[in-house]
Amino acid sequence: MSGELITLYVTAIVLVAVTGLYYLLVTTSLIRAVIGLELVTKSITLGLILAGRLTGKVGLGQALAITLIVVEVVVLVVAVGLILLAHRHTNKVDTRDLRSIKG
Repeated sequence: MSGELITLYVTAIVLVAVTGLYYLLVTTSLIRAVIGLELVTKSITLGLILAGRLTGKVGLGQALAITLIVVEVVVLVVAVGLILLAHRHTNKVDTRDLRSIKG
């Protein structure tokens, strides 16, 4: 794999991760926060696959990526369930409105 191609892959991975972190840190919408979390985990998955390719341990990289995808789906389902529960109580999905929930 050429150095320019590796640089391109790493740049894309970092760009996706930074975009996800921006969504997580700046937004007040819970749905956008979940999308940001998804972007961060997708960049980690791509990083694992790239690291496996560069070290010659493609099988290990793929196994770790599959494991991360399974964990990611579980976290996504729990997060969406919590968002739906919060929406039922407040009719909004904004983090500023969740401060009024009691008990």
